[in-house]
Amino acid sequence: MDNVAQQSDNQPPVLTFEGKRYDLNGLPDEMKELVRGMQVADAQLRMHEDTLKVLAVGRQAMASQLNDKLQNITPLP
Repeated sequence: MDNVAQQSDNQPPVLTFEGKRYDLNGLPDEMKELVRGMQVADAQLRMHEDTLKVLAVGRQAMASQLNDKLQNITPLP
């Protein structure tokens, strides 16, 4: 799904999907539910992608701290 946009000037919402535009209000309820489900899935994907970024930054910070602390430790031969 490309996007669903609320148009300005009281125009109906438009679904843009695979390069084509559709009047969202004119779609059957089943299709509207699919669009809503895809919007929820997109939001969840963005949230989890952000979580992964935060975890990666945190892990890198811990690795940096560990590296600093290991400077005074003699490694095994």
